[in-house]
Amino acid sequence: MRLLILGGTEFVGRAVVEAALARDWQVTVFHRGRHEPPAGVDVLRGDRTAPDGLAALTGTTGGAAPDWDVVVDTWSGAPSAVLDAARLLAGRAGHYAYVSSRSVYAYPTPAGLPEDGPLVDGADADAGQRDYARDKRGGELAAEAVFGDRALLVRAGLILGPWENVGRLPWWLGRIARGGAVLAPGPRDNPLQYIDVRDLAEWTLDAAARGLGGAYNLVSPPGHTTMGELLEACVEATGSDAELRWTDPDTILAAGVEPWTDLPIWLPRGEVHDMMHRGDVAKALAAGLRCRPARETVLDTWAWLRSIGGTAPQRPDRPALGLAPEVEAALLGR
Repeated sequence: MRLLILGGTEFVGRAVVEAALARDWQVTVFHRGRHEPPAGVDVLRGDRTAPDGLAALTGTTGGAAPDWDVVVDTWSGAPSAVLDAARLLAGRAGHYAYVSSRSVYAYPTPAGLPEDGPLVDGADADAGQRDYARDKRGGELAAEAVFGDRALLVRAGLILGPWENVGRLPWWLGRIARGGAVLAPGPRDNPLQYIDVRDLAEWTLDAAARGLGGAYNLVSPPGHTTMGELLEACVEATGSDAELRWTDPDTILAAGVEPWTDLPIWLPRGEVHDMMHRGDVAKALAAGLRCRPARETVLDTWAWLRSIGGTAPQRPDRPALGLAPEVEAALLGR
């Protein structure tokens, strides 16, 4: 199989490249040159937001333009960039897999919403960058406008695993590695639903190779793990002397601590938690989705962090996450 990935050097894109190389696929990475792609790929460089930025895909920069069986696009900016790429590749690619998000559903999103649920208003395939939800939905519309039923829309939920550049699981691993008393947001059995980036990559390649099209919610089954299991796996992975101090959500919220940003991954039970962690994934499971245990995700993420010196990369377009030490200390002291 011949794969073209638009991106391919960070987090989701890199996981897709690694999975494809492990299958002995022929992989072409189109990227801006800001990070080194994995060894063993063909490299094309360009900035899809610039005039003539896709020229390397046309063959006009030297050499014949190849064809590909599968294109994977992880773009999260202006939908017009997806539309431009899809139009250029329409006659030269068999399948177009667009990594989207469950954020495309209209808010508030009820628990258990399937793929045919209401979607965010105001999205446009030819729009500039606006907000994440409309940008991702616009990207879906762009892929479908050109590739029709050859467009696979991968609506990912919370993504964790090696190469993470958002700061969620790496923050928890770093905090727990420092040891001592750790503020653990309760309840301990709070269920979590996420997707390991490698499971996302494997499923996406499988589905595209099989010719699947349309939208799929891609996240683990509800209750795949809990906040307790995840943080206890972090203690195990790091081998630290950390003591998890499980704290009532009301106490945390009363102190002005923000779920999801100050305490990454965590959401107190309620409407927003149900939206994130009680999604319907029956369609993806029927199409072969397999999710590894949370312990494996944590152990492998810690091993990757250690291999790069202990500090995870950070996307410049995303804010740094994590609870300030003085705020944690004040809460632990109550």
